[in-house]
Amino acid sequence: MDSIIKFVEDEFVSKKEFPQFGAGDTITVYYEIREGEKTRTQFFRGTVIQIKGTGATKTFTIRKMSGTVGVERIFPINLPAIQKIEMNKKGSVRRKRIFYFRNLTGKKARIREKKS
Repeated sequence: MDSIIKFVEDEFVSKKEFPQFGAGDTITVYYEIREGEKTRTQFFRGTVIQIKGTGATKTFTIRKMSGTVGVERIFPINLPAIQKIEMNKKGSVRRKRIFYFRNLTGKKARIREKKS
């Protein structure tokens, strides 16, 4: 059963090339929005909190601050509406899922940039 699912994913699911990113990285996701007949491109810039799943079911969660309110959005990696993903900063964190980031405010909510 598992091999059949893998075969269908490989054959029929279109894959796009995106840069490698992980938890703590700041990225910008450009995606297309359809409103009736019109389409426009919108972007969502924030910090990656987690990457979940494998293959075609892979998703990533991004968190940004909109004023004083935290906004999170979950994107499937194979979403056809995603046009491109840009890497803004490479963050240095110790964990794969940084849910503790939700409770931090002010200077504590900063993530150190990874040294190249």
